[in-house]
Amino acid sequence: MVVTFSYMLLFPLLVMVAFAGDLNKDFDLTWGDGRAKILNNGELLTLTLDKASGSGFQSKNEYLFGEIDMQLKLVPGNSAGTVTAYYLSSKGSTWDEIDYEFLGNLSGDPYILHTNVFSQGKGNREQQFYLWFDPTADFHTYSIMWNPQRIIFSVDGTPIREFKNSEAIGVPFPKNQPMRIYSSLWNADDWATRGGLVKTDWTQAPFTASYRNFNAQACIWSSGASSCGSSASKSTSASPWLSQELDATGQQRLKWVQKKYMIYNYCTDAKRFPQGFPPECNIS
Repeated sequence: MVVTFSYMLLFPLLVMVAFAGDLNKDFDLTWGDGRAKILNNGELLTLTLDKASGSGFQSKNEYLFGEIDMQLKLVPGNSAGTVTAYYLSSKGSTWDEIDYEFLGNLSGDPYILHTNVFSQGKGNREQQFYLWFDPTADFHTYSIMWNPQRIIFSVDGTPIREFKNSEAIGVPFPKNQPMRIYSSLWNADDWATRGGLVKTDWTQAPFTASYRNFNAQACIWSSGASSCGSSASKSTSASPWLSQELDATGQQRLKWVQKKYMIYNYCTDAKRFPQGFPPECNIS
């Protein structure tokens, strides 16, 4: 059974469903010495960066496949030098990771949305985008749909990137290691803005990013077992997104974004790969 990306799906109780509610129940504030806060009875989470420190949080649960949404409002004004990272990651030296990183910029210049996928400790699969709106003016939804066949990044429901399972040609795919959600706001002015040429203006501090409306329809990993059963890849009748893919409209929207807003794609960087592009770049 194949389910297209544009459908709204309903899930049985064996799949964890966390809708917008009390963020205290889903996340732990992990660092920043009080610079990370959960406010408004759990409806809003903020991360703050000043010259002394940034801040961060992580999910209480680990997940092995899921459809995960979070609304973010990024640091406004002169955010040059700052990075807001929001990602899934496992642990260990051969970790898997699915990344959003928002690279700040001078007032009036666009944010860069940086994406990457790590499998078994290997990344270097960067794609970067401008956004078609001001991500500091209001909240927008950033989503990761992760199943055994593909990873789809989307913004406000519009797919911007698809990373397909290419194990058949020897490319590892994140499918065996449960991952936790992490987010942080930190100073990266050695590289984040124009390759490090533009430094953080600390007179603008503190810098704040905001989060709300977390929604996870996902398989929770706990005590060595998945809430979706012993073989999640066979549970598509219970969790239809486990076989979800882009429909024709989704493919068109993906091509539109990549044509108009993509500013870097490792799969077209011939100078970086003079001996030939990575094998997954040849998968249509």
